[in-house]
Amino acid sequence: MTVTRVLVVTAVAAERDAVVAGVAGDGAAAGDGGAEIVALPAGGYALHRVRTAAPPAPERAGVVLDVLAAGVGPAAAAAGTATALTAGICAGAGYDLVISAGIGGGFAPGPDADGPGAAVGSTVVADAIVAADLGAETPDGFLPVTELGFGTVVHTPPPALVRALAAATGAACGPVLTASTVTGSAEHAARLAARHPRALVEAMEGFGVAEAAAAQGLPVLEIRTVSNPVGPRDRAAWRIGEALGALSAACAALPRVLAAAGAPTSWRTP
Repeated sequence: MTVTRVLVVTAVAAERDAVVAGVAGDGAAAGDGGAEIVALPAGGYALHRVRTAAPPAPERAGVVLDVLAAGVGPAAAAAGTATALTAGICAGAGYDLVISAGIGGGFAPGPDADGPGAAVGSTVVADAIVAADLGAETPDGFLPVTELGFGTVVHTPPPALVRALAAATGAACGPVLTASTVTGSAEHAARLAARHPRALVEAMEGFGVAEAAAAQGLPVLEIRTVSNPVGPRDRAAWRIGEALGALSAACAALPRVLAAAGAPTSWRTP
């Protein structure tokens, strides 16, 4: 029988605990939430491991999710993700899927938008993971690094998994932007929305997680729940507790979605 192994990467412990609580269900609580704590051999990282029940298919032996709080921002996310992935390979227990999960800011719908945007408390599954500020400023505006002849600025999650997880959670699907510096003004929010008219969420880690996953040839998902609008920083309007609760609820669907999603080799994007 095959165990599906998933690495879930968050920025901070509160997000990690929300993911563990959702996946583990009623047995989870604050702190370790009933998860097994596994120290990694480098970097001072620790995985919170949750083993889920086996699905009815005889060839499958359940899903193991390792949840890692890797730090804030794309560089910390990439470093933590790469460390965990390498440790898994060295232990003979490599991963099948990597997920970036956490809270973020939601974009309001533009004047020509067909969709509702991403309201506070809502859930979004990324159909594109976009590096929003990787590039160069020019007299004519921002140029992504790809237009300078380097690298990539978009990773595409497996479409079938995105659709299945969105259907199971009631989430919207759309691009999630990764920024090293989050938006703090209406003007910058408008510039981002103009460059990325389908974007639903701004966060800080997804592209770093995706880069580390891509280096290992692994598929990646990003799940975000919305704690605040993208724009001027108004801490009184943030709803972090509500967003963390929504993150738990969304992650509760992960085991059954992954168990029903077929062989992990089918998740890889060509």
